[in-house]
Amino acid sequence: MKPGSAYDVGEFVKVENGDVDDEGTINLTTVSMSKATPLTFLIAKFREHQDIMRMDEVHQKEEDEREYNVRQMTLMKDSQFNAILVAYKKAGLPYTVNYSGIIVLNVLSGGASDGILQPGDKIVEIDGKIIKKPEDLAHALETKKENDAVQLVVQRDEKLLDCSVTLKEIPDSDGKVGLGITYSENVSIRTEPIVKINSEDIGGPSAGLMFTLEILNQLLDEDITKGYRVAGTGVINEDGTIGRIGGIDKKVIAADKAGMEIFFAPDDEISEEAKKKNPEIASNYEEAVKTAKKINTDMKIVPVKTIDDALNYLESLPEKEK
Repeated sequence: MKPGSAYDVGEFVKVENGDVDDEGTINLTTVSMSKATPLTFLIAKFREHQDIMRMDEVHQKEEDEREYNVRQMTLMKDSQFNAILVAYKKAGLPYTVNYSGIIVLNVLSGGASDGILQPGDKIVEIDGKIIKKPEDLAHALETKKENDAVQLVVQRDEKLLDCSVTLKEIPDSDGKVGLGITYSENVSIRTEPIVKINSEDIGGPSAGLMFTLEILNQLLDEDITKGYRVAGTGVINEDGTIGRIGGIDKKVIAADKAGMEIFFAPDDEISEEAKKKNPEIASNYEEAVKTAKKINTDMKIVPVKTIDDALNYLESLPEKEK
């Protein structure tokens, strides 16, 4: 894992009839991850901001490469949903939220759905009942027992499939019976004006904050960047709070190399439990400041806990001289 790049979010986000003639830019930052070769392994040993990670540090338990990719793309999709939701709330514009089934992220080895369901499948019906939210699935299974068969309707590659699954004890669950999968809700949002986000192969939730700012910048007539090159990172939650992300040091380096002037870093609070497990742990903001000093950048590191923190900081900036 090493520093990636900075990308103008305006290249990914398009608001119908949006304001796109601004002087400044809003940029997301990435880390670059690849399987190590003997050469890159050796280089990483001597480069401070390149890390060698074991596969089990990247993948969740029993998660293969396909399941990892499905999870990352689902996290990105959820991030985009939250960004649009928060932006439209802040702008006071209309939106409608739609729930349409659940997405399978991981099929547990030896579980009831092993060999039947696949990562990326969307479960839309169980025993004739429409599934819209995760709680609908939980309710449909709450009275079921081991060896009970359930009939699922699954959407896979735009096709509907009928599947029969015989329930089994979920591995490592202390006797709980179920489908043996992990999943996420499939939710979408409809807005006026329409927003389209094409994030290509970028996965994960960490672009949420910057997506939100770009959407707002296109919705509003004024240039909220005041003409500056603004970068940053952070998970955006539905309530507008900003969550911790990984690889903050590498993203600061990527932003500095791209000539960014401002960098928003999540100012997350570290719990006492987390400090006990890892006394060296620091908040994203603290780690970002530390990295900025090491690389001697003039880029301003700004702590943010909420979307309002980011907006208030930008509002306080003087217009950049052309």
